[in-house]
Amino acid sequence: MASAFSHPAVPLAIAAAAGRGAVPPRLALAACAASILPDVDALGYWAGVPYDAPLGHRGFTHSLVFAGLLAACGAAFARRLGASRGTAFGVLLLSGASHGLLDALTTGGMGVAFFSPFSNERYFLPWRLIQVSPIGVGRFFSERGVRILRSELTWIWLPCAAIAVAGIGLRRILLEDRP
Repeated sequence: MASAFSHPAVPLAIAAAAGRGAVPPRLALAACAASILPDVDALGYWAGVPYDAPLGHRGFTHSLVFAGLLAACGAAFARRLGASRGTAFGVLLLSGASHGLLDALTTGGMGVAFFSPFSNERYFLPWRLIQVSPIGVGRFFSERGVRILRSELTWIWLPCAAIAVAGIGLRRILLEDRP
């Protein structure tokens, strides 16, 4: 999996690219939570849930259905998040779904059950570029942890920063064209 430090890069990039008017701070914060929440399935390790079970790691909580349910719940609170229901749904859907996509780019694990609960088949993307992160923070304080964070900086944070900068630049260009 990508680390909990890096999953929020996607919603932060969306928020920066779209601007505060489109993605208010409360929605951005909820989106960051949505990008991390799928790893709640790691609690299954301590409950004895097998990794490859539907509720195991990278199972249902990493699926597109789960991202949709999470987005629908968030859309119900759109007013509190300072956004329209459609905006809240879209931002939260992208943020929740990005978790599985990033994990499917990693070098380890058994893949992601994108289509759970309809299928528990696990998938990786063709490009497995991100060093897999250990479960638990303690293992980051090592040489391996530095390699993982360097990999995430290269393959997650830099592309997300480019998206954010491009969005900011595009918004500035579009705003300058207004009378």
